[in-house]
Formats: sequence, structure tokens, C-alpha cells
Amino acid sequence: MSRRLAEGMPQKEPRAHGPAHRAVVALGANLGQRADTIAEAIADLGRLPMTVLVAAAEPIESVAITLGGPDADAPRYLNTVALIDTRLAPSLLLGYLHAIEGRHGRERRERWGSRTLDLDLITYGDVRSDDPALVLPHPRAAERDFVLDPWLSIDPDAVLPGVGTVADLRAALPGGAG
Repeated sequence: MSRRLAEGMPQKEPRAHGPAHRAVVALGANLGQRADTIAEAIADLGRLPMTVLVAAAEPIESVAITLGGPDADAPRYLNTVALIDTRLAPSLLLGYLHAIEGRHGRERRERWGSRTLDLDLITYGDVRSDDPALVLPHPRAAERDFVLDPWLSIDPDAVLPGVGTVADLRAALPGGAG
């Protein structure tokens, strides 16, 4: 066997194809040093290949949402939204988001359980997908004030593809202006 095969091939950098797409990534944490973890994850987003960090909203606090609904007894979440421009394919971007979660101690044990870091791909340009591996836009984004509020703070004209303007969606939720 050649030495090169024994050492392993260097990973190739993903190649750029076409223009960059604006993606919206929601970040949340309710375990550990939440603010530090969120700040580090935002920096990680800015270091992704073929990706530019455009903006990140100030984090907000929110009650934990579990399968049973809001849980005031669970540790509170710190949430924010980041806007990135990327030429990574959506599925590749999702893989990088999962890797960032893993670096910050994320363990997938319980659906909607407490976590050190949660990164959700909310939108990827105007792409719409029903693939179970990656549903776009995120199927519950329109129902989550902790996604809509920070998103609006950095992009007041934002649109959730196929659903409506983020401002109108937020106004329709409890506590909204509608």
C-alpha cells in the first residue's frame, strides 16, 4: 500500500458553483455557558468555507419548548439568528451545522430536549424542500417568536419562502402587533 493511501487523502475543499445564497440559521442553547457558546457558534459560521457571515442578532431569552409545550421549569434558552451568504449546497451546510453542534457538546438523545447548542437551517435562499433529511423552509419557523423576533431585528424585510413576510408572521403570534 502506498504511503499516501495509508496516511489518508486530504479532504478536498467544496467547490463553488454559482452565486451565493442567503441562508438564515437559528441558534439556541439552554445548557452550559449559553452566551459563550452562542458567540463561538456565530464565529464558527463565519469560518465555514465559501460562506460569509452577514449579520447576527442580539440574543434573546425564551422559555424552553418541549414535546409537551412550553416548560417554565426547564432551563431557559438563549436564542438568536444569523444571516450568512454561502455557496455550500443546503445539505452540505446542514452537515457543517451539525458538526458545529457536535464541537460544542451537542448530544442528540431526546427530541426537543435541553441542549448545549441547537442550530437550525431556517431558509436557504428561496429553496423549498420536503425531503425528510432537510425540510426548507424550517417547518416550525413561522410559529416561533424566538426565531422571528431576532430575524426581524436584523432583516425587517425578511420573507419566509412560501409562507409570508416575517413581520406578518410575527404579528399573527401571541404578543405580536397584529
